[in-house]
Amino acid sequence: MNYETIGISVLWIFLYGYLIVASIDFGAGFFSYYSFITGRKHLVHNIIERYLSPVWEVTNVFLIFFMVGIIGFFPDTAYYYGTALLIPGSVAIILLALRGSYYAFSNYGSKDNKFYMLIYGATGLLIPASLSTVLTISEGGFIMEKNGKVLFLYGDLFRSPYSWAVVLLAIVSVLYISSMFLTYYAAKARDNKALEVVRGYALGWSMPTILCSLLVFFAINGHNPQHFGRMVDLSWMFAASFLCFLIAIFLVWKRRGYGWAFLFVMLQFAFAFFGYGASHLPYILYPYITLYHNFTSDTMALSLIIAFIAGLLLLIPSLALLMKLFLFDASYVQGKSSKKG
Repeated sequence: MNYETIGISVLWIFLYGYLIVASIDFGAGFFSYYSFITGRKHLVHNIIERYLSPVWEVTNVFLIFFMVGIIGFFPDTAYYYGTALLIPGSVAIILLALRGSYYAFSNYGSKDNKFYMLIYGATGLLIPASLSTVLTISEGGFIMEKNGKVLFLYGDLFRSPYSWAVVLLAIVSVLYISSMFLTYYAAKARDNKALEVVRGYALGWSMPTILCSLLVFFAINGHNPQHFGRMVDLSWMFAASFLCFLIAIFLVWKRRGYGWAFLFVMLQFAFAFFGYGASHLPYILYPYITLYHNFTSDTMALSLIIAFIAGLLLLIPSLALLMKLFLFDASYVQGKSSKKG
């Protein structure tokens, strides 16, 4: 396996980790606001708060690793994406700052302020929508070079059916992943009232997720037939993703194996995400950046690979320890201040 393959594989693992962890966080924010305005806060808010309290500060570590790595491995991305992501990237940063402000004000100020809750819920949907434009732009057709300058075609992006299909998929996927995790978390906390609410969310957002996935799949055919053809060649990965989806929904529907259900949700998105990534290669950005022609030097690549694998080996055990000490501690998850027995 060459440096290029190892490098992009490590980066994609970090991005997948961010996809799962951030989706739970963002979706929980929306559900917290939704429960607030529908009068169900007393049922689900405690479950959400117990999850977010120890986790929200480490969510963006995955994204930071990916952003540093993509520029390190593929320096040309800074040149092309720097212009393209000026507006959506700035919007995402502002939204992340607003979300961080909510955590500060909610912890040290009023927890029931409607404006703070609105920011919390809105950013849970707007951040993934803005970040999803990176995947849209990578398909090509939105960037052009003219007189040695990179021009970003904002009008084409906003008029593109594929662009809006990706945004829609990003939003519903966040809600689906988050609700499936919260279902498992509520079951582990033995909070039956919260379980019934979030279980309804999980089942309700399952079908829109599949429909939006199909919409994106066929929208790629219209926007980038070359990529679509390679996705067809890897159709077994997307079939495996759909099978995992069916198993997860079946378990939730039957009210059993919620932990296994969320595991299959992770596998569902792993098959789809890595299938998409593999079919995208060798292009990082159509048609300007490829895996082999725009890669960094071997010395730099080796250094980055060692650093990022070391970071991954440090981050995963850290998250496992965090989950053991807080998220899945029997007393903590049930809202008890200390262990009994």
